[in-house]
Order: sequence, then C-alpha cells, then structure tokens
Amino acid sequence: MNELSKIKEAAEYIQNKGFTQGTIGIILGTGLGNLVTKIDVEKELSYTDIPNFPESTVEFHSGKLIYGKLGGKQVIAMQGRFHYYEGYNMNQIVFPVRVMKLLGISTLLVSNAAGAINTNFKKGELMLINDHINLQSNALIGANIPELGTRFPDMSEPYSKKLSEIARKIADGKQLVLREGTYVSVQGPMLETAAEYRYLDRIGADAVGMSTTPEVIAANHMGIPVLAISVLTDECDYNNLKPVNIEEIIAVAGKAETKLTVIFEGIVAAI
Repeated sequence: MNELSKIKEAAEYIQNKGFTQGTIGIILGTGLGNLVTKIDVEKELSYTDIPNFPESTVEFHSGKLIYGKLGGKQVIAMQGRFHYYEGYNMNQIVFPVRVMKLLGISTLLVSNAAGAINTNFKKGELMLINDHINLQSNALIGANIPELGTRFPDMSEPYSKKLSEIARKIADGKQLVLREGTYVSVQGPMLETAAEYRYLDRIGADAVGMSTTPEVIAANHMGIPVLAISVLTDECDYNNLKPVNIEEIIAVAGKAETKLTVIFEGIVAAI
C-alpha cells in the first residue's frame, strides 16, 4: 500500500467514527495536553485503533485523537505527537497532519516545549514562532504526493502572519507575555551541550526543541496556514549552563499551559 492509500484509509476510518466536520487541527506538545479539558469532546480515538497510525512511545504523550468544539469551532486535536528521536521516519511523524487535511482542516495550531536560547527570554514564558531552522530531515524527501502538494513548496511564510497577529492581540488583551522568535528543531533526545547552544545562537535561533518543523513543513506543502507557540521550559545560557532534567521541563510546561490555553482558545474563536 502506498503512502497516499495509507492516509486515505486512516482518514476514512476516522470519519466513520464520527470525525466529520473538523476545521481546525491542533497538535499538543510535551506536557501540554490539558487544553483538551477546554474542548467539548464529542469523540476520541486511541492512536492504536487507527489504521496505519504510529503509536506514541513517550510516557507524557497520551496518544489520542480528540474531536469536539472549542471556542465554538469544530476541532481535531492530537493529544500526543511523534518525534524523530523515537525512531519514527518523517512520513510517520507527519502522517496525522496529512490525515487531518483529508478530514477537512484548513488551519493548524501547534504547541511545543522548547529551551530558551535567547537570554532575554525566561522559562515559563511563551514564544510565538515567526520562523524556523530545520536541523532534522523532512517528509518531502522522496517521491512527491501530488494529491497533497507541489514538488517544491514555498516556505517564505511558514507561519501565518494573519494568525500571528491574532495571537499578539489576544496576548496583549490578556496582558500575557508573548515573546517572538525563531525556533530550531534538533534530533534529540539528549539536551544540547554548551557548544551546541552557542552554535544554535549564532545561526539565529531563539529557542530549541525536538519537534514541530516536520509537521509545519508538511502543512505548508498542503497549503494549510500554521500558527505555532513554544512554551519555554528551560534557559540555555551557554555561558552559564546548569543541569536540567525532563521532570523539571514537564513541570514548567504544565504551569505555563494555562497561558497557552487562553491564547489558543482565543485564536480558535477568532478564526
């Protein structure tokens, strides 16, 4: 079975389970799954039940596809995503985004946990991603799927300026700090050395993480406008680098998630 057939099979299965009118797709990053509590859930599916779907192996990613209403709009939310460091290939990582396209989404909202390289940014703050540097691979390598998009997609506006402006207005109105900058994606799963943080800083990154760019590239390939926000969970000052562990990162993400939820809810309502 070719890749497009796998995508269509999964989409048909999900539609038959009642996911029929999704207009906004949401990807919830590490430690950021509680936005689902704000969704009026109508249906949910475990990834393990969906044909051809990868299965999340990270313990703090629950692995469910959620269907319901948020801000008066029909949304499809991924509670748990897939990472390159788990051993998945890029087609597997972006498979859910491609399926959501066939389910009818026309906007994609993405969240992630990231380390702050920009020393003006502090852990617990949010960063609106306005551009990215992809140091992973991507799912467009290999045969193009013309039914999804062009062979050479433009990436001059990977993150929608229109959606970003909505996010800024919401943050201002709620008096929330919303930083803005460039996100760099690395393979992981180890955190970076001081020399690597220095390198990432010098090439223009404000925050670093291990996700997001594969899905954003796939969404742009399919013509889906994207908004992405990082929750900054640790500070990566390479001149004064301190040890950090994943439990601390998850704890910071959980505390900051309420702010992310406010912005995502507002964006969905405004679209």
